[in-house]
Amino acid sequence: MIFKTIIFIVLAYLIGSLMSGYWIGRFFYHKDIRDLGSGNIGTTNVFRTLGIKAGIVVMILDIAKGVVAVLLPVFFGSIAVSPLILGLIAVLGHCFSVFMHFHGGKAVATTAGVMLGYNWRFFLVCFAILLFVLFLTSMMSAASISSFIFGTAYTFIFLQDHLLSIICVIATLVTLYAHRENIKRIFKGTESMLPLGLRYWLSKKTH
Repeated sequence: MIFKTIIFIVLAYLIGSLMSGYWIGRFFYHKDIRDLGSGNIGTTNVFRTLGIKAGIVVMILDIAKGVVAVLLPVFFGSIAVSPLILGLIAVLGHCFSVFMHFHGGKAVATTAGVMLGYNWRFFLVCFAILLFVLFLTSMMSAASISSFIFGTAYTFIFLQDHLLSIICVIATLVTLYAHRENIKRIFKGTESMLPLGLRYWLSKKTH
């Protein structure tokens, strides 16, 4: 059981380390996403620099990483640790990818995948918060941070899952640290907003 648990932890980390934003940019657009826009490998920068189609593909793949990591025990049998721990390991893999010299993205989409795989109702709550703030501000950073903070509060108030609450606190702290420069720009009023085309598309989807 211990050996199996170690294998699952390693798998979760390697799954999280697969950087779809980098590979989509390299193979389909012949560009290094790290040299474009903010230089971040994550979904938001892909949307801004490679377009909506590439952004949607990367978002789905990054969400899928979290889902697969959480569901590893379902696919291959139970282990001694909670699926949420595997999800957290995948998130850390995304932030500190072994394939990117231990650099990575901000793991918002991968964390969303973890929540989706573990508790889809809670995922919908967080997703609704993200869409609401995104619609109000057109800033993905503000929407992501808000969904983590209010989602974490939701677990303490409405859910009786202590491990989920702990994981959410950790994920929120990681998110705040990863978005520290974004937070500075938000307070200065210089934070980047979604491209006009994406804002228009979002407005259509929310009406």
